[in-house]
Amino acid sequence: MGSMAREISVSGDRCSQDHWMILTSLVLDGISSPHTRRAYSQALDEFLIWFLDAPGRDFNKATVQKYRSELETKGLAPSSINVRLSAIRRLALEAADNGLMAQELAAGIARARGAKRSGVRLGHWLSANEATRLLAAPDLTTIKGIRDGALIGLLLGAGLRRAEVAGLNVDDIQQREGRWLIADLIGKHARVRTVPIPLWAQIAVARWESVGSITAGPVFRRVNRHGQVTPEKISVQAVFEIVRTYAKRLGMQVSPHDLRRTFARRVWLSCWTNLRESDRTSCRRLPKTGGSMAKMVIEVRGAV
Repeated sequence: MGSMAREISVSGDRCSQDHWMILTSLVLDGISSPHTRRAYSQALDEFLIWFLDAPGRDFNKATVQKYRSELETKGLAPSSINVRLSAIRRLALEAADNGLMAQELAAGIARARGAKRSGVRLGHWLSANEATRLLAAPDLTTIKGIRDGALIGLLLGAGLRRAEVAGLNVDDIQQREGRWLIADLIGKHARVRTVPIPLWAQIAVARWESVGSITAGPVFRRVNRHGQVTPEKISVQAVFEIVRTYAKRLGMQVSPHDLRRTFARRVWLSCWTNLRESDRTSCRRLPKTGGSMAKMVIEVRGAV
């Protein structure tokens, strides 16, 4: 490690690929979210390939800015570029914190300008007709179709993220005061919340648990090619593929997060209809995009 510190701490000189892997592990070990860890790992791997492509490059602010410029030339979205730059900035800071890089070099890289992002992305959601068609797409005469119907039902009816659906256990679904809900669901950034489930979605889940003989453990499990339910839970990527497959059959381009947006928009419109004009004015100031939408719905409900 001492030789490595001498290599990159004084002037940002190039380091070997093995040394770079050590730095990358320092970055990834400090990240709790598996999604962020995966995105940063891919971003750093891509940067390393680019970095090693030219013999004269040093790891400094000028190099990072040149990398950003080339990503912009390739037509990448500002959000994609900024994720890559965030990973690189964290790499430099971790190197400095561990004595592997000069503090002034890391501070310079941390000040590298990101890609400019103008406006706010609205996102995509389904119309009532599209949502109905998607719910009806799975073949309920097959075990796999019953599972997929229940899965899509929870995504649309409860606004769950795909990781939350994949990690759902039988004991998480409970009935309290005559209502079905998912109790103490641990979501993004380890936030705990309770999610109500509409009756029609709960009926779909109960049907799947019945045909799959599922009484404990993961709710959504793999179905092998012989139509048999296995003990293994489905992966997060499998949730994505299930939604995309049925949407593609209907001629739609839909991701699981689009179903979450559809849920949030439905709740938003329901709450908005029942608000006084004074409350509507205050709600217009609330954020209306992506990850902030669930928080917005909670605040609107509190205003009623």
